[in-house]
Amino acid sequence: MTLSPAMPVDGPSGPGGLRPDQLAALHRRITGWFAETARDLPWRETRCSPWGVLVSEIMLQQTPVVRVLPVWREWLERWPTPAGLAGEPAGEAVRSWGRLGYPRRALRLHAAAAAIVRDHAGEVPGDYTELLALPGVGSYTAAAVAAFAFGRRETVVDTNIRRVHARLVSGVALPSPSLNAAEMRLAAELLPDDVGTSVRWNAAVMELGALVCTARAPKCAECPVRNSCAWLAAGEPPPSYAPKGQAWHGTDRQVRGAVIAVLRLADAPVPAEMFQREPADLGFAATGIGVPLSALHRLNSAPEQLERAIAGLLGDGLAELHQGGYRLPA
Repeated sequence: MTLSPAMPVDGPSGPGGLRPDQLAALHRRITGWFAETARDLPWRETRCSPWGVLVSEIMLQQTPVVRVLPVWREWLERWPTPAGLAGEPAGEAVRSWGRLGYPRRALRLHAAAAAIVRDHAGEVPGDYTELLALPGVGSYTAAAVAAFAFGRRETVVDTNIRRVHARLVSGVALPSPSLNAAEMRLAAELLPDDVGTSVRWNAAVMELGALVCTARAPKCAECPVRNSCAWLAAGEPPPSYAPKGQAWHGTDRQVRGAVIAVLRLADAPVPAEMFQREPADLGFAATGIGVPLSALHRLNSAPEQLERAIAGLLGDGLAELHQGGYRLPA
């Protein structure tokens, strides 16, 4: 069955001009594909707690699954409930965040855990509005946790889902640079009415975007709905803009990460002079922080960049001054 890619998104027959039977066919094909090919991920298991789902959703933001898996398992083993994490200093969350990047997410998870204990008797709430009120939880995460942890019918929209919708229904190579109202409206219209099917649909479209309908090299031959794709039918027109990757080398973010790597391994406040001079010169080359300190110095950062990075960490609550040195937050 070929759909109607040329019709407008808000056509008379429904989203993308699809008839109800065509939309139902999309639902069957994509959820059927997902049932056969979905990755076996621990946060998808029925025994996974809502807390485990919440942790996974925060960790997976801008981070590949392969990097998240070992850290997620360590977190759930150490902190199987929100109360466990909330009972630890915030710095322990940052320390255990490892090299996932964007460590403010660790602070947000710690704050969310504290709010769950304080306001929800230690249980992750299942209502979208209550989830959205948690520190660090945005509209996507609230919808994803409500859907995947509690089986609620919610419109889940991440980058992968937006890309699939853009190609499959709107006929464009990439979604808009930032989420807009039209994309949210389309996602809501495509969502199955049946609650159980809606949960599977959200997960399936996300998986399709992650594994097949990728940004740079889509595997169209493997797509379960390639014959219904508006973008393919239009001749695969190029994107209207060039996506910009995030720089890393030489940036303040890289320096911040190197400083955090030192603080994670330190068992006492790190004197400021240690960030300015080689560890061997200070007699710390053989200590636990000697390796990350050497890595920091190999960046050859200008003094003002290092100062700016440390000031940023202090401002974000990722580090604090204590006894004349720097440490992770208590």
